[in-house]
Amino acid sequence: MNIRTRFAPSPTGYIHVGNVRAALFPWLLARQHKGTFILRIEDTDQARFVEGATDMILDTLEWLGIDWDEGPRKGGEYGPYFQTERRDHYKAWAQKLIDKGLAYADPYTPEQVQTFREEAKAAKRPFLYRDHRPENPPVWDGTQPLRFKVTDIKRYTWNDPVMGELSAGPEVLDDFILIKGDGLPTYNFAHIVDDAEMQITHVIRGLEYISSIPRYLSLYDALELEPPVLVCLPHIMAPDGNKKLGKRDGAKSVGEYRTDGILPEAMLNFLASMGWNDGTEQEIFTRDELIEKFSLERVQRSGARFDEQRLLWMNGQWIRTLELDDLYARVEKYWPTSADDFDEVYKKQILSLVQDRLKTLAELPLMSRYFFEEPVENRELITSNKQLKKLSEDETNQLLISAKAAFENIDDWTPETIQASLNQLLESTGQKPGILFSLIRIVTTWAPFSPQLNDTLAIIGKQKTLDRIARFIA
Repeated sequence: MNIRTRFAPSPTGYIHVGNVRAALFPWLLARQHKGTFILRIEDTDQARFVEGATDMILDTLEWLGIDWDEGPRKGGEYGPYFQTERRDHYKAWAQKLIDKGLAYADPYTPEQVQTFREEAKAAKRPFLYRDHRPENPPVWDGTQPLRFKVTDIKRYTWNDPVMGELSAGPEVLDDFILIKGDGLPTYNFAHIVDDAEMQITHVIRGLEYISSIPRYLSLYDALELEPPVLVCLPHIMAPDGNKKLGKRDGAKSVGEYRTDGILPEAMLNFLASMGWNDGTEQEIFTRDELIEKFSLERVQRSGARFDEQRLLWMNGQWIRTLELDDLYARVEKYWPTSADDFDEVYKKQILSLVQDRLKTLAELPLMSRYFFEEPVENRELITSNKQLKKLSEDETNQLLISAKAAFENIDDWTPETIQASLNQLLESTGQKPGILFSLIRIVTTWAPFSPQLNDTLAIIGKQKTLDRIARFIA
């Protein structure tokens, strides 16, 4: 089989992690089988259309490396790839149903439909539109909704590679709108036409669509089409694991994570591992490893909990793997403004020092500002330290006076000579590293954390180190 998968987002807002996972899994499947991955924009919901959302979707996918073979910016033989440009296609397929007596113009007003609903509720029975079909519907002229007339009322059974064998009875089948009064198709109709014309073999989407699949299958039958493999992915759950992840749970757009300094490799790795694993303990996967190892059969049926801390951990792991020149190119816009006057050699020296401590690129200013400018004193860093807050003011000053005197005697200011001096200070003061080194680090950087002390002081420089210690003592 020539695998053809697709991602069909709606340009109704930012692209979030659930959207991207719905793109990632079909992309992995297509790439693994050397198939075709198609990007289609489902823009028929004009009421919710957001200007610029399409470009945001395309830019996000390109940033993540989820490339497509057909679609916007690429073209292809099955275009157009925007649904609003495919109206003639939908009308042609709708006419097939009309000719077969399987579609009719809906003459009812919303008020009449509401009355039908209330009557069903009063009778304590489910509302089914097919119970109210007009006996003599008008000829459809495009100004009224066009409804599908379901006639094969039966139980449908299908196999979902993730969820297993599923079935639903005739009670879920009903007449639904194919084309709205504004002339645009509904999702229920348009995606089936598009997938058929674009020869899609696998449709992979969220679990929220599973209840609608029997209706889709009834339409496939009416159109005499062979359904593709239908796959539903379990939800991405909120951090507490009790509900589907939403904006109220702090979920950000993928663009925001990009701005916050998350690497595309880490985001791709993170989203792939949400609800899928290869059966091993491996957690860090390259793009090529994901393509090689991915399988729908290993996607779990239960929801995957969204754990932002795991994303940050994974991002830190990926930052460590980068070559220095690569990392330097990626952090270009994250340096503090005070770094503008310093050359590339100095900044790379700092970057190599802080690389192992970064969880995101956006942490760079906090981790490096004190190398470029005089830090702002924040005594809370001392008073909130469990060990340092036990020292009296006199004890604190005496330790720093000893440190300053020892540093003044260093002629060759290198990480090695600084470390030797620090070790001698431990002996002469009788203090633990957690107290002495923490105190020196804080008063020379005023940062909540920093790289190894001797390396940090070496780059800050001897005179600046002495000046900062002296300023605190004074």
